[in-house]
Amino acid sequence: MKAIEINGQIKTYNTLPQSWGNVLGGFNLLSDEKLKSYGFYDVNIPDYDSRIQNIGDLYFDSASETFTKDVSDKTWSETLTELKEQKLNYLQEHTNSLLLATDWYYIRKIHRNIDVPQEVEDQRVIILNSHNDHETAINALTKKADVVKYEFR
Repeated sequence: MKAIEINGQIKTYNTLPQSWGNVLGGFNLLSDEKLKSYGFYDVNIPDYDSRIQNIGDLYFDSASETFTKDVSDKTWSETLTELKEQKLNYLQEHTNSLLLATDWYYIRKIHRNIDVPQEVEDQRVIILNSHNDHETAINALTKKADVVKYEFR
């Protein structure tokens, strides 16, 4: 990707135009050095994690001769405890949704005394153990960014 600054506005190009200024054809085939003479430079978008970082506006970095964006860490108004509570609530909803598929076996057991298949009981134990492991891991986190990044499937 290339970009150029025109009248204080940066315009990016995924594909360069075939013609530009006094070049009526083949502009998109020019070397990087020749493109720089027309004001076209590479765009460098740094890697960042949108969950915990912000990315700034595109600007020209004369030191590297590229258009780039700065990355900064996000801040949260919530406390660490509040972020953990939110993550634990989401974990609870997730676990409930997984258990929901087999709840009827237990309702059937209560109302009609029909045994719950062992494979269903085993599946629920796995789900609940996973829930407990994630809950322990979330509670052990000490940084807001780590809580926000924490994922479970």
